Amino acid sequence: MAVAAGSQAGLVPDAEFAFTAADFRKIAALVHGEAGIVLSEGKAHLVYSRLAKRLRGIGLRSFRDYCALVQSDAGADERIAMIAAMTTNVTRFFREPHHFDHLRTLLPPLAAAARAGRRLRIWSAGCSSGEEPYSIALTLLDAMPDAAQHDVRILATDLDPNMLTRGRAARYSRHAVAQVPPALKDRFTVAEADGVAICDAARALVQFNELNLLAQWPMKGRFDIIFCRNVMIYFDEPTQEGIWRKFAGLLNPGGSLFIGHSERIATERQPFDLVAQTTYKLRGHR
Repeated sequence: MAVAAGSQAGLVPDAEFAFTAADFRKIAALVHGEAGIVLSEGKAHLVYSRLAKRLRGIGLRSFRDYCALVQSDAGADERIAMIAAMTTNVTRFFREPHHFDHLRTLLPPLAAAARAGRRLRIWSAGCSSGEEPYSIALTLLDAMPDAAQHDVRILATDLDPNMLTRGRAARYSRHAVAQVPPALKDRFTVAEADGVAICDAARALVQFNELNLLAQWPMKGRFDIIFCRNVMIYFDEPTQEGIWRKFAGLLNPGGSLFIGHSERIATERQPFDLVAQTTYKLRGHR
C-alpha cells in the first residue's frame, strides 16, 4: 500500500473510525520505539482491526484521539494494551518438536550438575500463554523427576500481561494439549471438566514475569538454555542483532539458544555456532 507522506485520506474505506496515514505513522512509530515491532504500511488494516476494539472499549471516537491518549503520560496503561494488541500470540505445546528432542540431549549433564549443587536456569523469552515454558518443564521433569529438590527454575517472560495471566493459570483445552507426547500428558497433566491443567510439579518450576525485550533486563544470573522462537521476525535487523548479543552475554559457557523456524543468526557477526536446526551454541564451547 503506497500512502503519500502527509496524506490524511482514510486508510480503511467505510471504517467505523477515521484512520489516516498520519494516525498510522504515529502508532507505528510508537510501537517500534516501545517494543521494536516493525509495522509496514501493508499492516494498516491489521492495526485498524485490532485497535478499533480498543477504541470501542474505552469510548473514543477517532484514532486521532487515540493517538493523543497513547502519546500522553495519562495513556501509559493504554500504551501497554496497544503493544499487546499488536503482538501475534501463535503458540502450541511442543511446537517444533526437534527442539525438544535436542533439549533432551542437553539435560542429563545439566541435571547431574544441579544434583551436585549447581543452579540450572532456562529462559522462555516471548512465552505467550505458557505452552512453551510448560513444554520445557514437562521435558525437564521427564529427565529429572527430582528437579524440585534442587536449584532448577524456568523463567517465562512476555510483554503481554494478559498472556502471562493465562500462563500462570496453567489451564488449557483438550485440543491445546493434543501435541503433548502421551506419556508426558498422562504423567504431568490433570483432566478437568472443561479442559486440562498442568500438574503442580511443572507449575512450580516456571516463573512468569512481564518483560519487554527492548527495555532493561533485570536478570543478574546466567542461563544454561534460552528459547526465543518466532519473536525476532517482528524486529528490524539492528534490533535483532542487539538482542542476539544480549542473549550471548546471559548464557553460561556452553549455553544453547533455540530460535524460530524462519529466523537465522548471522554467525559471522555473533558469537554463536549453528549445531542443529535453528539451534545455536555459544561459540568456543562445544
